[in-house]
Amino acid sequence: MAPDDPLDDAALLLRIADRDREAFALFFDRYAGRVKAFLISAGVAGQDADEVAQEVMVAVWRRADSFDPAKAAVSTWVFAIARNRRIDLFRRRSRPEPDPHDPLYQPDPEPGGMEALSAVQIQHLVRAALTHLPEEQRIVLRAAFFDGLSHAEVATRLDLPLGTVKSRIRLAFRALRDALGPDAADAFRDD
Repeated sequence: MAPDDPLDDAALLLRIADRDREAFALFFDRYAGRVKAFLISAGVAGQDADEVAQEVMVAVWRRADSFDPAKAAVSTWVFAIARNRRIDLFRRRSRPEPDPHDPLYQPDPEPGGMEALSAVQIQHLVRAALTHLPEEQRIVLRAAFFDGLSHAEVATRLDLPLGTVKSRIRLAFRALRDALGPDAADAFRDD
């Protein structure tokens, strides 16, 4: 077909990019069967080939504006989409189903009475120890651990050098470790 032919594939894609349903219907009639045959010849089962071919045609509808005739022919572009969708299908099928009984998917057991009481006591001790820290150490700890900022983000937010932020956090950890005693040493290591 001549490039100025209204039924030329590239011309149809231009019209599809403008959401021309009639052009899409012509394009679908021209390519859907060929895409399905390509998929079947590549080892995709019949019903899966139908579904993947439909996905390819939907992708053509959605992405027609991304077609660049300088890079590839229309058929090359369409069959590249089909090949990628076929690969996606095989990847989905080759993944094992997760085992719901795997311990990774089980929730952690609820803490017992003594463990819950200990956790509450530790929270109170930490809060009390935090009040005894110098204000500049408390501010960087709050930003890093309660606001979830990285050290660099804390430095930017507080307009401080990164080394100063790290030093203040290290000093705060040492002070908390000293205030809470040896049982808290693991929680406040600065290595």
